[in-house]
Amino acid sequence: MTFHDVRFPDNISRGARGGPERRTQIVELASGDEERNASWANSRRRYDVSYGIRRADDLDAVVQFFEARNGRLHGFRFKDWGDHKSCKPSAVVTHQDQLLGTGNGTATAFQLVKRYASGAQSWTRSITRPVADSVRLALGGVEQLSGWSVDTTTGVVTFGTAPAAGVTVRAGFEFDVPVRFDSDALDVTLDIERLGSITSIPLVEIRR
Repeated sequence: MTFHDVRFPDNISRGARGGPERRTQIVELASGDEERNASWANSRRRYDVSYGIRRADDLDAVVQFFEARNGRLHGFRFKDWGDHKSCKPSAVVTHQDQLLGTGNGTATAFQLVKRYASGAQSWTRSITRPVADSVRLALGGVEQLSGWSVDTTTGVVTFGTAPAAGVTVRAGFEFDVPVRFDSDALDVTLDIERLGSITSIPLVEIRR
């Protein structure tokens, strides 16, 4: 499987529907009680971008994008407008947004992550497709303008010199979701005014 490092058109993705899904097995006992087990350790996102098509040119852009990806064959970037920052969607990214880890004097590589918390519970998501030039880094609360690099195809930050033991590594960033089309066919309908529409254009997150 290959990945095309291009983003689905922003003006269409802005109107998409979708979000995270999880898979849970639920067994109902004879007593009426339940036993629940998580089949997946991590969530996976699904979207339908057909809701973002408003003009004939949007329809053409989707068809061209679909053909260039060979349907389900190649993955690509997708901007989830409801969840594309290390902070809240309405906030501005800062170098203090997310804790990546703590230095030990040896490790130079740290994975970008985003934590989702509610009450005492939280879940950590690995971010593999940060947006170029959006990443900001801090060591011990002090922003670092140099001495590090980030791989925008993996989300791994690498420091030239390992952070000292006990020094916190934090980051802020924007990111895309790696997805692919979840169908090898586009069902296009042309109306009398030739505006056109597609009933459904499903996308699914790629997890590796």
